[in-house]
Amino acid sequence: MGDSEERARRVLAAAGLPPSRLVTVRPLGGGTYNTVEELRLADGSRYVLKTAPPGPGLRYESRLLRSEEAFCRAAARARVPAPRTVHTDPGPQARHTLQTRCPGAPWDDSLTPAEQAALRRELGALVARLHRLTGPGFGYPSGALGPLAPDWRTAFTAMLDAVLADARDYAAELPRPADEVARTLRSGYGALDEVTVARPVHFDLWPGNILVDRAPGGPRVGGLIDGERMFWGDPLADFVSLALLDDIERDRDFLAGYRDGGGRVGLGRPERTRLALYRAYLYLIMLVETVPRAVDADRHRWTRETVGPQLVAALDDLTRLRLSS
Repeated sequence: MGDSEERARRVLAAAGLPPSRLVTVRPLGGGTYNTVEELRLADGSRYVLKTAPPGPGLRYESRLLRSEEAFCRAAARARVPAPRTVHTDPGPQARHTLQTRCPGAPWDDSLTPAEQAALRRELGALVARLHRLTGPGFGYPSGALGPLAPDWRTAFTAMLDAVLADARDYAAELPRPADEVARTLRSGYGALDEVTVARPVHFDLWPGNILVDRAPGGPRVGGLIDGERMFWGDPLADFVSLALLDDIERDRDFLAGYRDGGGRVGLGRPERTRLALYRAYLYLIMLVETVPRAVDADRHRWTRETVGPQLVAALDDLTRLRLSS
């Protein structure tokens, strides 16, 4: 019996499912941190097993699967299609989680323009529905960076401080020195005080984490997956990954669906300042994580040449917005 099958049987038993009914264990691609496998049982049911890596990562990645569990609960409350958690390792580090398998495959370029437009509107409405929920505090539900904070500025500045500390510890290659980045980021902190209600933020809604179910009546969103980077905070932060390396204002179909779903879209100077902060945070993560993950030379070069300029653009936007105030 291989390591994967043995691990799958142990997790099934812990979840109260008969390990003897395991038929296949199949690796699923697309994940960049956890090991992700599909388990198929004899009755045809399918589950997804996520296993955290043993080595160190970024500070916020500690107990990452606890955050994913929180996202799955939030999505269920909001009636948004997402995996349902069957069992999560109760240990302090939460090394694995077992989930139901959502229908569909990751969003790809095979969709027609009309299908893309309809799906973006549907996605907008689903995200708006998720953003109507409120949380118990601000920050990562995993507790990786400490307990939830009573205000967004405290939580988000701690998140930025953590990734900048990771950048220094790992000697990550940034387009500007970490201390200079920190000074520029601080210039936008005042805009964070406008966020007074904690909402669930997936923060990783790029197409690979949106499953498309090609149903008979036309493609539908089958599930929002990989919610492990979820935090309680400003819903505006979700617009960063939803327009990864781009501008959410160009996605008119998504924004129309978001408004139809009850979401509020205001992009004045305070909102643009916060968006620049959230863009900087995501692009810092993408740059710094290449070190502990020991990515190959091609991936490192792509990240430096593609993500690095995006971080610079976000920092420059913060400076421009400050000077124009």
